[in-house]
Amino acid sequence: MVTISLNEAGKRFNKDWIFKDLNYTFEMGQHYALIGNNGSGKSTLLQVIAGYASLSKGNISWGEYDTNSIYQQISIAAPYLELIEEFTTIEQIEFHEKFKPLSGEFTHEQIIELVGLKAAAEKQIRYFSSGMKQRLKLALAIFSDTPILLLDEPCSNLDKEGYALYQTMIYKYAMNKLIIVGSNDPQEYTFCNTQINLMDYKVAGNNN
Repeated sequence: MVTISLNEAGKRFNKDWIFKDLNYTFEMGQHYALIGNNGSGKSTLLQVIAGYASLSKGNISWGEYDTNSIYQQISIAAPYLELIEEFTTIEQIEFHEKFKPLSGEFTHEQIIELVGLKAAAEKQIRYFSSGMKQRLKLALAIFSDTPILLLDEPCSNLDKEGYALYQTMIYKYAMNKLIIVGSNDPQEYTFCNTQINLMDYKVAGNNN
């Protein structure tokens, strides 16, 4: 079982601390919301948890895993993660599965239909609207066969129907995972039983 533990964790850029002295343990099967003003470190902390970024202070542990292997246990959807524009929907899913297996409960075609992209299955992603791209990112993250799901502003570019689809996918297919959501929109983390306000770990100025 993967448990994510942060000990005296801090991250700074130049002399400015994004967050500092964060001690917390994320446990399997629980759902957490990282909240706080823009610039409070939500995206940065998610990148640290995913192993994409290193801490400036303190440490993070993933139990028996390290930064070279934890990616196999984590799936993530975020605005800054790009899809391959030249791929079709089917090709993107097949490429993704070479690195991270998808749930065996559904075929690729069924996943595409579940996120409302059936008509675009053979369409190149470069022709997608921003909302269609976000639906595909969510599908790749939610249906990956991983115990940990990280979501950074998961409803970016989604309309009302997209918000409803997001909620449906989480409640139907992801509630058994450890989920961490970075968001300022309560509609994106209604299922989270714990909120962590990163403003509580915000240090301004030149503190060392």
